[in-house]
Amino acid sequence: MKATHYSVVRKKKVGPKAKIDTKQLSGYQVKPKNSKKYGQVEVNSMTLINPTFIEKVLKKKNQKKLDYYLTYIIQLVDDEEDSDSTNLMIALNDLTHYKSIINHKYRKFLDEKYINLLLKKIDILEHEIKKKLKAIQYQYYESLYYTQEQEEEKGKAR
Repeated sequence: MKATHYSVVRKKKVGPKAKIDTKQLSGYQVKPKNSKKYGQVEVNSMTLINPTFIEKVLKKKNQKKLDYYLTYIIQLVDDEEDSDSTNLMIALNDLTHYKSIINHKYRKFLDEKYINLLLKKIDILEHEIKKKLKAIQYQYYESLYYTQEQEEEKGKAR
C-alpha cells in the first residue's frame, strides 16, 4: 500500500475578507476554556447554529454540571463532622443560580420536557440541602436549650 502525503499551501490574499456579525446569528455562543491553538488557528469564540448539535452539546454540558452538583451535595449532606451551614448555603445559592441560567439561557435551545426534568432534579437537590440546613438549625437550638437548662440547674443549687 502506498502512503499519500498531503500538503496545504496558503496563498497570501485570495480576496476580500468576509466579516460575519456574530450578534445577528441566532445560535449558541461557545468560548473555549483552553488557550490551545488548533492547527495554528486560535479560537476565541464559536457560534453553533445547527439545532441538533446545540442540543447535544447543552445536554452533555448540563449532565456534567448536574453530576458535579450531585457528588458535591452528597458529600456535604453525608459529612457529619462538618456541621457548618455556610457551605450548604453556598451550594444552595449556586443551585439557584444554575436554575436561573437554565431558565433564561438554555430554554430557547432545549425542549420543554428535558428542561422540566432537569429542573425537577435540581429541586430534589435543593430539597436535600434545605433538609440538612433544618437539621443543623435544630441541633443548634437544641444545644442552646440544654446549655440554658444546665446553667439554671447550677444556679439553683446554692
